[in-house]
Amino acid sequence: MDKLMPLVFDAWSELVSQKLRTLLTLLGMIFGVGAVIAMLNIGEGAEKEALKLIDSMGVNNLIIEGKQYNKEELKELREESLGLSMSDVDAMLSTLPFITGYSAEKSIKTHALYSEYGKAESETVGVNERYFELANLSVQSGRLISKEDNTKVSQVAVLGADAALSLFPNADAIGKLIKVNHVWLQVVGVLTTPALNKDEFQGVKLGGDRNRIFVPLSTSLKKFSSDRLASELDVVKVSIQSGYSPILASKAISQLLSVRHSDIEDYTLVIPSELLAQQEQTQQIFNIVMACVAGISLLVGGIGIMNIMLANVLERTKEIGLLRAVGATKQDIKLQFITESFVISFLGGVLGVIFGLLLSEVIGFYSEWAVTWSMWAIFLSLAICMIVGVSFGAYPAIKASRLNPIEALHSD
Repeated sequence: MDKLMPLVFDAWSELVSQKLRTLLTLLGMIFGVGAVIAMLNIGEGAEKEALKLIDSMGVNNLIIEGKQYNKEELKELREESLGLSMSDVDAMLSTLPFITGYSAEKSIKTHALYSEYGKAESETVGVNERYFELANLSVQSGRLISKEDNTKVSQVAVLGADAALSLFPNADAIGKLIKVNHVWLQVVGVLTTPALNKDEFQGVKLGGDRNRIFVPLSTSLKKFSSDRLASELDVVKVSIQSGYSPILASKAISQLLSVRHSDIEDYTLVIPSELLAQQEQTQQIFNIVMACVAGISLLVGGIGIMNIMLANVLERTKEIGLLRAVGATKQDIKLQFITESFVISFLGGVLGVIFGLLLSEVIGFYSEWAVTWSMWAIFLSLAICMIVGVSFGAYPAIKASRLNPIEALHSD
């Protein structure tokens, strides 16, 4: 260490004396390391966000969504199929043993939604009691919709966090009344805010539960009017027994519904685990592309280091000859130039880390992508930068150590 520190200070002094050349050399390392940092931070953030989104759908769940048609198409379809219904759910539960539970959802066309404290532009949906469990939603205050509410066709409502804020900006919502269209409902619960930045994943809408009003499914079907051609249910989510393949389950469900719907595919089957696999594949491709870009930047930075070190060897030929004349060994000369390569790569790595962190935040802000800082990404980037810098500095160092002392002293 006592021998190394003077070499570091000498290397620093030499680099400072050539400020412009050093800066231009540093740029390649800064951009390379910055690209690696940004790539890993954004990639890890995207992975965590994807896991949160999948968790909201449930990895062991399957989602069956009714397709949307215009009136003319519906008239033709309804001659063969009534669309998604509770009878479909009952058929799945009675014939497919791997289904352990379900949630059902029916959207309500909302013309007016208000309380005595405010108005809201929220969506109103009817759900059964298992909806909140399968959507991984929890209550902040009050309670959730119960089985008894559905049995009694109770006129109660659970509010999403944003909906509660709009309808009751400065008051506790529990126990208060809201009016949806012509129906008065008593608020019995308010949901916590889901920790999600998006309401869509791989083209699948996740519901936007923050700005929803939830009522019992039976209440939505019996107290609110709907298009006579519309299906009884809009979305059905079924939970699959742990360890059972979601792919096989989807095939069995699709075959059952195909028979019940007269081979008319008026529904879409969504497999969350497949969406996760697609996301991981897309992310892997993104990482490979970004890694290639970052690698090229680091390669350019490494070439820059080799260039400046070769220039240093050429300019300091007499100095090398003098050092050899007063007793410096080839190993000493080699170590001196390797140290300079190390210092410049370390400096470039540190500045690159700062640039990468700033770049991650800027990209995340403007693109609305999730960004997660990763310490191992920082250490990995620094390590790669050091390896590249020292590797490209090795050749000039070896060349300097092999100079003939007498020829070096007599060089111009």
